Amino acid sequence: MLMGDTCTRGCRFCSVKTSRAPPPLDPHEPEHTAEALKRWGLGYVVLTSVDRDDLADGGAHHFAETIRKIKSKAPGMLVEALTGDYAGDLEMVDLVAESGLDVYAHNVETVEALTPMVRDRRAGFRQSLRVLEKAKGARDGTMITKTSVMLGLGETEEQIWEMLRELRKINTDVVTFGQYMQPTKRHMPVYTYVTPSVFETWRQRALDMGFLYCASGPLVRSSYKAGEAFIENVIKKRKGRRDVAMVDALKESSVGANIS
Repeated sequence: MLMGDTCTRGCRFCSVKTSRAPPPLDPHEPEHTAEALKRWGLGYVVLTSVDRDDLADGGAHHFAETIRKIKSKAPGMLVEALTGDYAGDLEMVDLVAESGLDVYAHNVETVEALTPMVRDRRAGFRQSLRVLEKAKGARDGTMITKTSVMLGLGETEEQIWEMLRELRKINTDVVTFGQYMQPTKRHMPVYTYVTPSVFETWRQRALDMGFLYCASGPLVRSSYKAGEAFIENVIKKRKGRRDVAMVDALKESSVGANIS
């Protein structure tokens, strides 16, 4: 998690520390993070951060610089960035999306009707959709976008359907469902514990709607190892096809030059 351990927002499901004025960013964090990841030799890494509404750019430049450092030191490492909404500043979303990452994740967290009760007042369901839509346009529309949803907050079946339809309208690739668990007594109570069979039903429904991948289960969280393995395989296959197409184009160009 980048940019410290203190968030400027206070969502009712989250136990991360909050403050209107968190400590300043560590200017050496991008370099130190990249160097550590290089030494660990990971194939796939998920970066996330607290919200930093106290910063003019929401920390977007810091996040993007970390990604660039990672790609410089470990070009083969796949990077997923789970970001905030940057207060709706889509230029900052684009800055992070174009920094070299492979998967752009931003969580809607819950259905639209419950968003005002679940998330900080500065967050919004439609704002999150705009973030995901903007990120999807990066790299000529080939960016893999991902979002995660908690069940058990009191959402209805029709509200989940509507949320999924909205996500597919903007070509979100990956969605995950997990059970909301109350972190402390000060946080929102669990409305219901969703059964594994219901989670499986929503997984199949999401796939039938055209999502590239869906992880769904009581213990599934935003960063889910099985999902990362699937996405990693998809990215490598796509890269392989691009490399083949590039080689073919070079061959055709060479043949044309020889003929002339």
